[in-house]
Amino acid sequence: MPKPHRIAVLAVDHGALFELGCAVELFGLPRPEYENWYECEVVTFQEPELSYTANTILKARKVRTLDRYDTLVIPSWNPDARCLESGLASNLKNAIVKFHQRGKRILSFCSGAFLLGHLGILDGKSATTHWRYAEKFQRLFPHSSYVDDVLYVYDGQIGCSAGSAAGLDLGIAVIREDFGYKIANQVARRLVLSAHRNGGQSQFVDTPLLRAPGKFSEALDWGVENLSNIDNVSVIADRARMSRRTFDRKFRATLGVSPNDWLIDQRLLLAKTLLEEHHDGIDVIAESAGFGSTVTMRYHFNRKFGITPTQYRSQFRKQATLS
Repeated sequence: MPKPHRIAVLAVDHGALFELGCAVELFGLPRPEYENWYECEVVTFQEPELSYTANTILKARKVRTLDRYDTLVIPSWNPDARCLESGLASNLKNAIVKFHQRGKRILSFCSGAFLLGHLGILDGKSATTHWRYAEKFQRLFPHSSYVDDVLYVYDGQIGCSAGSAAGLDLGIAVIREDFGYKIANQVARRLVLSAHRNGGQSQFVDTPLLRAPGKFSEALDWGVENLSNIDNVSVIADRARMSRRTFDRKFRATLGVSPNDWLIDQRLLLAKTLLEEHHDGIDVIAESAGFGSTVTMRYHFNRKFGITPTQYRSQFRKQATLS
């Protein structure tokens, strides 16, 4: 059996407690029902006891390197911090740069992107942070391609979330990549979090999270589980007991995208999972994901990911063999 994926959550003095809690809830909460779940630790390069908001004292594992970990999560960083050249800060810098150079995964939540920016890790890459820091981020890191008004950006190695709660969305995307579509949805549901938001959605939606179960959110959950039986968005609107016009308006206000775009994204996510986990033919997977034909699935797959479903399956299996 392969070793569990090991995650380090970086704690810093006077860091953001909520963002750190989000990272721990996503990756550190024991989930024995899932085989080979993450091993997660909160680590620091400073003294083990750290001060957080409202006189909270947090005790973390003091480390000198990140060698034993596979993923690093940076929940926050002071956007005004400038010095990374002396003492413990220098050790932190060297450890993260080495971690990145080894091709390991790094995730930043909200202002955590500033640390990656100072280290040059975001040079030539797409990045985002909370909208209130956008101007400062672009001024400090002109070699990074700042993406405005998205929940997160993630290329498989580097991920940045726009804000605190958007870190949960990024985390769900990572869990989906590591454990598949169904488990990611289950984890999101247990967090009382919408599993329906993707990175390209707006930061400025009226209702950021679907916190209470209702006909609307139940209809979306049903839609995710029944993609092969849905001909169009009107089926989901009927399930929510809404007119199509009312449903479309609420959908965009809640999730920041059109229902049609969301439905295509859900079909693509399911298709990716089926391509990864099953040996069925492309035509069978297209039908199971609700595309109706291989031509339609191939079109949307190529438009979204730049490759065909067959190429995706081949690349995934090659990567799985190498790992």
